[in-house]
Amino acid sequence: MNNSEKEFEDLVRKYESTVYSVCYMYAASKPETDDLFQESLANIWRSMQSYRKECNLNSWVYRITLNTCLSYKRKKRITTEPLDGHAELFDERSPAGRQSRQLHERIQRLDVVDRAIVLLWLENMPYDEIGAIVGMSAKNIGVRLVRIKEKLKSSSQNN
Repeated sequence: MNNSEKEFEDLVRKYESTVYSVCYMYAASKPETDDLFQESLANIWRSMQSYRKECNLNSWVYRITLNTCLSYKRKKRITTEPLDGHAELFDERSPAGRQSRQLHERIQRLDVVDRAIVLLWLENMPYDEIGAIVGMSAKNIGVRLVRIKEKLKSSSQNN
């Protein structure tokens, strides 16, 4: 195993849950989530040589995963083989899994940019980092989050 393969393996271990969560929120089904997850990891692998150490690794992984999901939504086609041994991160038989599914259904109703903003916010990213990823000012992110929270709140009251 060469050095870049080891770095990639470490990166996947560290950010697997994050990448899967983003893919899960943009997918309509489990197979689609797995496809997005695999495509995101492939894109991260291909981009590792161009990673500039001065930018935050977490933001870089998010940006690649988010761009993969948004590109998928535009194309609506990705052909992949399932990953063997991928841990089931969202088991809907558990209370946390059911809660995750409800959150997924509400977030799915948001437009793609609002969905990205709320996902990054749920990962406790600062507004300036969220803004850098989606191309907005930190102030605009704050305003958008207030509106998103209102949408999600009214969505939960209507269910």
